Amino acid sequence: MRDTIITNVQIAVVDHEKMTREFVANVMMYCVNREIFVFDEVEAIKSFLQGEQHLDLIIADLRMPGDNGAALLHYLKKEHPEIIVVAMSADPADEIVARDFRADAFLAKPFALKDLFQIVQRFVVDDLPAHLT
Repeated sequence: MRDTIITNVQIAVVDHEKMTREFVANVMMYCVNREIFVFDEVEAIKSFLQGEQHLDLIIADLRMPGDNGAALLHYLKKEHPEIIVVAMSADPADEIVARDFRADAFLAKPFALKDLFQIVQRFVVDDLPAHLT
């Protein structure tokens, strides 16, 4: 990976399960050598994005209490279409939901470490958002 490309990327992880949220955030932090934003509910990341904050990539669980990840995915694609969204779920049927709501990728739980590395390779290194080029 090329460090000069990764230095500006802003990544967030949204999952109500603390263990998964911290695992994904730690792996992403290792990959990009940068702080990762973490949220345990949909409303928290919506509030974050309504401020002056910018994100390039969000990895979000589709199955969360309250406003779920599908609602978040719908919101993001409508209000922030420039953000890359990777949906994740333990239910393989949710891959259809992710596709229907135009997620950029889907991770089936449990996933391997290499799957997270591939997300960084695909969306952070190979396919940079226009403002990072």
